[in-house]
Amino acid sequence: MQTMDDRAFKTELAGLIPHLRAFARSLCANQALADDLAQDAMLKAWEARDTYRQGSNMKAWCFTILRNLFYSEKRRSWRAQPLEPEVAEATLIAADDPSASLELLALRNALQHLPADQREALILVGAGGFSYEDVAEICDCAVGTVKSRVNRARKSLAGILESTSPIAGNDNIRAIDAFDDIMGQVDALAGGRV
Repeated sequence: MQTMDDRAFKTELAGLIPHLRAFARSLCANQALADDLAQDAMLKAWEARDTYRQGSNMKAWCFTILRNLFYSEKRRSWRAQPLEPEVAEATLIAADDPSASLELLALRNALQHLPADQREALILVGAGGFSYEDVAEICDCAVGTVKSRVNRARKSLAGILESTSPIAGNDNIRAIDAFDDIMGQVDALAGGRV
């Protein structure tokens, strides 16, 4: 793979600034966010300059980086959206309910009892909010396979959670840390796509 020297790369990248800003604005409704997105894409492109093949289409390469950043941010931002009043009330009640964190811990521990392929698919779709298509790409399998894995995982998980015996994990994670652990698994499984 032949790479460009830094000066040539920088010159070509700088020439793409208006195009990146225009593309970012077409994705974002907010001009300030679009400018930030374009800047982040240029920074990512600069950091990944060793992977760019000289002679290939830098504009397409940078647009792909920008688009991936946009969708990654969208996936992350759903967790930060303002809640509807009914959802907020339920959330506040659950936060005050000491059994809620224990139930989440039971869910986290039950996930550990699933086969790895089912657990990965369910965590990425359920907790990560990824589409079946995205999960198929991450897991390098067909979309139908992902749907099947998620379906089987949900059925197995329901059975595990309905069992009368408490579900123990193979580690000593605290109930309060169960959510962070599940979201950490999302990040690890997604390989930086979150």
